[in-house]
Formats: sequence, structure tokens, C-alpha cells
Amino acid sequence: MRRRAGELSRDGQGVTGPLNGYHHETYAFPLPATNELSARFERAKLRAPRPGLLWFDRRCFASEDLLLTALQGRVARIPEIIRVDDGVYLQGFIEGRTLDARQVPGHQVSGRGLSRRHAAQLREFFHQLVSIDPKELAEHRVTRICAPDDWTAEGDSAAFLDRLIRFTEEQVHLGHGEPYRTLFAELGVGADALGRLRKRTVELHSRPFALLHCDLHRKNLIVDRGGDLWVIDWELAMIGDPLYDLATHLHLMGYPRQEEARVKELWVAAVEEARAGSSYGWEEDLPLLLAYKRVQSVFTDIIRTALLLGPDAESNWRVLPRVAWRIQRVLAAAERELYGADAAPTVRQVMTAYRNWFRTTRETATGGDEATQGDEASGAGR
Repeated sequence: MRRRAGELSRDGQGVTGPLNGYHHETYAFPLPATNELSARFERAKLRAPRPGLLWFDRRCFASEDLLLTALQGRVARIPEIIRVDDGVYLQGFIEGRTLDARQVPGHQVSGRGLSRRHAAQLREFFHQLVSIDPKELAEHRVTRICAPDDWTAEGDSAAFLDRLIRFTEEQVHLGHGEPYRTLFAELGVGADALGRLRKRTVELHSRPFALLHCDLHRKNLIVDRGGDLWVIDWELAMIGDPLYDLATHLHLMGYPRQEEARVKELWVAAVEEARAGSSYGWEEDLPLLLAYKRVQSVFTDIIRTALLLGPDAESNWRVLPRVAWRIQRVLAAAERELYGADAAPTVRQVMTAYRNWFRTTRETATGGDEATQGDEASGAGR
């Protein structure tokens, strides 16, 4: 990928990357004057899916590139894309900063909250997504991964959420999570929380389905040099209940209460203007979707943190307090769904759980007992 980026670059020494990102290996490079993107962009980025990844989200589309191609001219401020070879696409690189720059969850974006300009552009984005008839995407060769008989019926918001919960239960917790079974157990995390959520899906109201981005967090929102807001990284896009996009956005952004209320209002206005009924029952249904997002994050982040620390975990113990703090926050956010009236594990208990799991894993791999002096007594078992 780096070599190919160098071949397409104006200056092979100017290739940067791989850029941060879980799903793709990505390189940015300066564009030659002959490239058709050069009139509007200084640089382009070349992306390819990373092989062998553990997927934590249900995917819908076979090709992000073809989806972006179909959305050109229909959704404002998304990466412009061109095909340079069979199966090779370039995206215009948005020069600027991510919306998360100097911000942390729970704090207002840009000090006083979303600027009027960015709020208007976020509203426009939600409006444009819901304005697209999902059936039209097939006309642009935007194929879906799942077979038609696995598609959720139009407007069946209950079945849509049920599929998402089952994916987390079957593919993430049971599929990816088998090596981490004892870690989940020591943290007191079981699939019963997902089962309880799934029983509640029947409560959901029906809303007309729309195209969803499904990953609207700060690092996927880019403020360009002119101050405009762009949306990047569409690999998790899908077709479904538009309220799920709002729930995902609120969960990932961590807005303070006043700002969250403002975003809810602009979302309702945007989707209702685009297609009547798109926000039907949203106030009653949003808490359940947010509860799912909190629980989903627990299963995802526990495994990702284990992968971050391993396989040579001892060399990464210095970062354990920091990542344990993050896991504790995720567990605490889902405390009611996971633990009921009990408290989530403390940071110290989270650290102990990971140390015990790595020790057990190492002993199993080596087939013998290794010294465990210095390990803290287990206090994370629940």
C-alpha cells in the first residue's frame, strides 16, 4: 500500500502513514497536477481494508468506495472519490483538524458548544441522509453484504435493533469473546444484559428506514481550513432505523446535557423535513438504543483493550492504569444494564482482572505454572 501510494504521489517522499484507523490501512500523499482531484485537494488518501480484523459492528455494504461514489453530489462535504485502477480508489484528503481536537467527552465542542455553522451543517447532513431512498443505492452498484432474505423489513425498527443485539451477542461475545471468557466473568459481564435488551425491542415504534453512517464520532468529523464540517469513514454505514444514527452519535460524542438536547432538536427537525415519520416515537425509543450502545461498547472495548495490551502484555503494563480507567468508565456507563443495583468494578479491580487473565492465558499457553509474585489479590470477580 505504501509503495502504491508512492507511485501515485507527486513526491514519493511525501507519503504519510499508515494513518490511525482500525478498519483500514491508509496513506496520504501529495497529488500530482495531472490528477483530477488536484484542483480541489492538495493530498489524497489510499485505503485498503485490514485483513484478519475482528469486527465489532454489523456491516451492510460490500464497498465503502462504491457507496461514496453513489453519494457524490447528494451528501455535502464527504470525501470526493475517483477510481484510478481496477478496484483502486482515491479519496480527497480533507486538510484541517478533527472535531475532537482539544476536546474530551462530556465537554462542549468549541467551548460554547457546536458553533451555529457546524450545527447547521450537522442538521443538513442528517437531512440529506434521510432524503436518500435506500433502494436507489442498488442502481449505483452499491451491493449489500447480507443476502436479501436476511434484510430487515422496511420500517421494522424492532427487528433492526434485534439484529444488532444478536450480532453483538453471537459474533462479538460468543464469536470473538471465547478467549476472553474468564476476563468477562471476572469483570462481571455476561450476555444476559443483551438478552434483557433484546426482549425490550418489541417496544420500538416503526420508522421509515434510511441510510445511516453509524460512526459519527469526533474523529470522523473534520473541520477544514475554511471552517466547514466534513464527514469521513463510511465503512460501518448501513440501512436501518434513522434513530440509531442519532443514538450512536450521542453515545460517541458524550455531549453535555444542554448540547445533547440541542442536537436532538436539530435531528428531529432535519429528519422530519426530509421524510415525515422519521422521528416517530423517538423520545420513548432513544433510551433503549442508548442502552444498547452502552452495553455494546463494553463487549467491544474489553476485547480491544486485551488486544492492545497483548500478546506481550508485560511490555505494556505501563499503560494498564490508563486503559483500565477507560474500561472502568465504560463499565460504569452501563452499570444499570450490567450490574443492576450493584456497583461496577473499580479501576483497581479492572487492572487485577486483566493481570489475572494474562497470567492464566500465559500459563495455559506454556502448559506450566509460572511465578505470580507481585500479582494483586483478585478483587474484581463479581
